[in-house]
Amino acid sequence: MKLLTAIPVYNEERHLESVLAEVTRHSPKILVVNDGSTDRTGELLARHPEVEVITHSRNLGYGAALISAFDHARNQDIDVLVTMDCDGQHEPGRISVLVEAIHDADIVSGSRYLRDFRQDTLATPPDRQKINAQITRELNDQLGLRLTDAFCGFKAYRRCALLKLNPTETGWGMPLQVWVQAAQRGLKIKEVGVPRLYLDPNRAFGGVLNNPTERLAYYRGVIAAALADGTPAQRGELLSGCCRGTRS
Repeated sequence: MKLLTAIPVYNEERHLESVLAEVTRHSPKILVVNDGSTDRTGELLARHPEVEVITHSRNLGYGAALISAFDHARNQDIDVLVTMDCDGQHEPGRISVLVEAIHDADIVSGSRYLRDFRQDTLATPPDRQKINAQITRELNDQLGLRLTDAFCGFKAYRRCALLKLNPTETGWGMPLQVWVQAAQRGLKIKEVGVPRLYLDPNRAFGGVLNNPTERLAYYRGVIAAALADGTPAQRGELLSGCCRGTRS
């Protein structure tokens, strides 16, 4: 199975080198999307000619970085794209867990709430956990899904699934748009448990999203816009798998 691992980064000089060293052990091809970093991230990436790099001239947002990764992956000779963050929350050693699980799925998503791990930190920010649970519940109710973690960025996508997704949301809510599109297009979704790691519980989203009320409203707006843009979700039909099924 041909694998590409994509890592969106913004000012990640603290973690970049250690993350790349570990990812290299588990993925033969690595793409880093440098989303307008103003620290030493670009300088450090220049030391890794084995890593493909897409550079945004300015910070466009988490969703924009993932959209660039999706666009790149669609044009590559790969079978699976794995996406992961660079802040130490995702263990590169679990890339193989995602890849193994995708044998009968189109999207495999890590879940920090599916099960407990001995590595779990005790410092999960309460407002993030509460909003995650609320948005996950609302997505499940509206789309007929059975998600336990709507926001984990540690995912694996079949290339043929990427061809059926067209995310446009450039901010933190982009994964919610992906869930809506995946449901509408009948993609088969699986979750696998991953450790719940918050190395910096004080890390902020930035701007108005630092306010939990504003953040919740923004997430709901992303979901509403995605639902309005697409066809009705195929409730209860998520087990077909677009890559092997006939439904488009």
